[in-house]
Amino acid sequence: MPIYNKRFTLSALSAAVISAVSAGAYAQETGTSALEEITVTGIRQSLTNAMDVKRDSAGVVDAISAEDIGKFPDTNLAESLQRITGVSIDRSNNEGNKVTVRGFGPNFNLVTLNGRQMPNSSALQSEGINRSFKFAEISAESVSGVEVFKTGKADIYSGGIGSTINIKTARPFDYNGFVASASVKGVMDTSVEKGDTVTPEIASMVSSTFFEDKLGVLVAVSHAVRDSRSESVSTQAWVPNYGAADTSAIDRNKNPEATYWAPWTFDVDVADHQRERQNAQLVVQFAPVDNVTATLDYTASRYDEDISMNRTSVWFDSSTGVTDSNGTVINPSVLNDELNFWAWNYQFVTENDSVGLNVEWDATESLSFGLDVHDSTSHSQPGGIPAETIANTKNPGKLVDITADFSSGSGLPGISFDDSALAGGAFAPENIVSDLFQERGLEIENQIQQFQLDGTWENLDDGALKTIKFGIASTDYQVDSYDSQSFAFVDLGDLASLGIDFEQLGDFGDQIGSNAGLFPLLADYEASDFIEAVKASGQYFEATPTFNKVEEETLAAFVTADFETEFNGYPVRLNAGLRFEDTEVVGTSIQNGILGLSYWHDEELREVNDDTPSADTLEGDYTRFLPNLDASIELSEELVARASYSRTLSRADISAMFPSTSLNVSRPGGPFNASQGNPGLLPITSDNFDLSIEYYYDEGSYASVGYFKKYVENFIGATFEDRVITDVNGNPITDPSVNPRPGCPDASGSNPACLGNASDPVVTWNVATPGNLEDAEVYGWELAVQHMFGDTGFGAIFNATIVDGDVEYDVYDNENVFALTGMSDSANLIGFYEKDAFQARLAYNWRDDFLLATRQSQIGGQPVFNEAYGQWDLNASYDVTEDISVFVEGLNITEETIRRHGRFANQLVSAQQYGARYNIGVRAKF
Repeated sequence: MPIYNKRFTLSALSAAVISAVSAGAYAQETGTSALEEITVTGIRQSLTNAMDVKRDSAGVVDAISAEDIGKFPDTNLAESLQRITGVSIDRSNNEGNKVTVRGFGPNFNLVTLNGRQMPNSSALQSEGINRSFKFAEISAESVSGVEVFKTGKADIYSGGIGSTINIKTARPFDYNGFVASASVKGVMDTSVEKGDTVTPEIASMVSSTFFEDKLGVLVAVSHAVRDSRSESVSTQAWVPNYGAADTSAIDRNKNPEATYWAPWTFDVDVADHQRERQNAQLVVQFAPVDNVTATLDYTASRYDEDISMNRTSVWFDSSTGVTDSNGTVINPSVLNDELNFWAWNYQFVTENDSVGLNVEWDATESLSFGLDVHDSTSHSQPGGIPAETIANTKNPGKLVDITADFSSGSGLPGISFDDSALAGGAFAPENIVSDLFQERGLEIENQIQQFQLDGTWENLDDGALKTIKFGIASTDYQVDSYDSQSFAFVDLGDLASLGIDFEQLGDFGDQIGSNAGLFPLLADYEASDFIEAVKASGQYFEATPTFNKVEEETLAAFVTADFETEFNGYPVRLNAGLRFEDTEVVGTSIQNGILGLSYWHDEELREVNDDTPSADTLEGDYTRFLPNLDASIELSEELVARASYSRTLSRADISAMFPSTSLNVSRPGGPFNASQGNPGLLPITSDNFDLSIEYYYDEGSYASVGYFKKYVENFIGATFEDRVITDVNGNPITDPSVNPRPGCPDASGSNPACLGNASDPVVTWNVATPGNLEDAEVYGWELAVQHMFGDTGFGAIFNATIVDGDVEYDVYDNENVFALTGMSDSANLIGFYEKDAFQARLAYNWRDDFLLATRQSQIGGQPVFNEAYGQWDLNASYDVTEDISVFVEGLNITEETIRRHGRFANQLVSAQQYGARYNIGVRAKF
């Protein structure tokens, strides 16, 4: 049987670029498994190059390459990644932000920049602090390629069970001499009501080499602004056994305990977004001699988003109603209540900086060494800027009767109210009074310092062993978090200075469904004006923040070997590797001691603290061996089969490892919820098995089928314990609202009788603590076809991923402690045309329903399911000259909406409308 060495022929230009780039390719991939970055021109060539990366890799790898200098296939990296088999995305404001790979959500995927792990930081308390990467913070124009490693590799930093995603940026030695590119586009978001209807995105890159190509300098910058509006109808929680309900309709075969769920709120939101993003990169390369190349790079991004939101709302205080057969209260009603008119301001500020040095030294013909170090930081809310500023006004006297309709599992629910007891109605200015203010958020500083020293030996003689790579590495991962939250009920008297206005409902939510059942008017005012009024009245205060810190240090050593041999005349390639890691974790919390709960308001028990900060420190450690074995066999010129085994790991979320105990919810009469972290959490580990067969039947065309299975251990879930929590003096915390003393509740805080004491009932807290709870199996199929229709210029891509496992959420089980978020089937259908000066692509991406989260906004232990979603995107370009092109891009051109629900479809969590977005621009290269 002959050995097949045929590869589809690349153009001379591509071959030259491969030669130029291979020396600076991904520093942690060498030898036969090297993934070479190819600077390409056009859709067809880009797809062909990505196909070649897939074919030539030892393991299961997919890639995306830039179509030209400064031109990536999509406007957003996450939106490009979703075109890859097995990759799905989560959207923020209808823009790709985080990725799920093979059913494993953002926290289970490691994202690196040029092979280096990047930090991230968040601002919302509701999101916690995790390791997931936000692709919305990076401009696509500065990226030359993305690699998705679906199987583990010993010489790649650990952290991704689903995948390791490597973002590659350009280097000056990638190009010959001087090159430059620039693009300008206008962004037109059809949802805009406040802000600019057209906003700019500008990107530019300049690269040149000097002194006979011994010195290279590259500078890339981008600036992007986007204004948009989102509209949504939502509830903040579906609470089990909340209020009273007629449960006679419940099917006891499915729900034997007749548990029922009632909504906490009914919210109608209008949010106006203003987002600004800057990216910059400076790269200097120096090759003083032929066998040494040094690369110094600095990468920065600045992300600033302001969201002004208004919410017209009802808070159901102990509702009554009737359930359906599942247990959903479909007509919750409250008598003698009120409408609420909220103003919300979100301000997200993130500063990311990374400095790195890479040195490559070819010591001999067969032996080379590499050194890579970097120091990278991500800082959210610098200076303690509140991420959320919240104000609420309401009707006085609780004179409004309210009923909601949640009978439908699609479209929008309805709300009706009787405000006849209020002269002038619920929306009259004289019937609106102040209620509360709140400021909260996280300031996070995440720093990652990594060091890797590696060597590669290449066998210059005959033999099956081709290369050996070995190395040591260290990762110092540190997070400092400042958690602040100020909350108070206030009385501002006359609210004329706030300028509270009401807008007609109009066409609100018309893309979601009929809005006939919503509030006829929607509130409109600014939270910042409310805060200024609170300050002027002397009722403003800032709570003392809680400080949390996690230090995680990992030392690693690895060795890999590449082999090429024959089996019955068929070419066989093998990659075997082993990685050893030792990790130590120290978690520290500093907070003022708890004196007790004060009966502050009919709806609030406030935590009272002393003025003495105290530290609580806990430690943990673990070691792991991570082997991998990849094998591929070329059965014919067109047919490749491969098998892989690897052991990978993902580490716990950072906020899960804070040792502090937090009193999360404490209201008169309950509930009383608290949480505590656990620095001793073990990593989630997975034994991964992959089998695939790939048929490369023509240039740029192939079909593949792959099967994967993951045996996962130590999944992290919440454990719940009912227990007493003691104050700073060791006494149990008590509830002063049960038998209130004279003068209580007291919102001034000046009445000491309102503070809990030993005569009050002891509070039993439901305390959530993360723990390593479950083992599970996840498995699935990946199918892909890419076909070029000869010389017609037409081409098509279809791929699909089917994922399953024993990690699904049981909607009838109130004791769910674990389920895998993000697991869903997905598919892509793409058609494109490229001939002469014209290029066009139409893409449809579909993702089936999936479990988004295991907690809702106001309550833990309740699920959020994202319903199936499909989106059409379009882009086209025309080359005016060889170096100048004009283009148009359309995203969500059919204006699809996003709907999320709780345990059942009629338990609406949110229905969101964003509209379509179009970009028109010009691109030039020199």
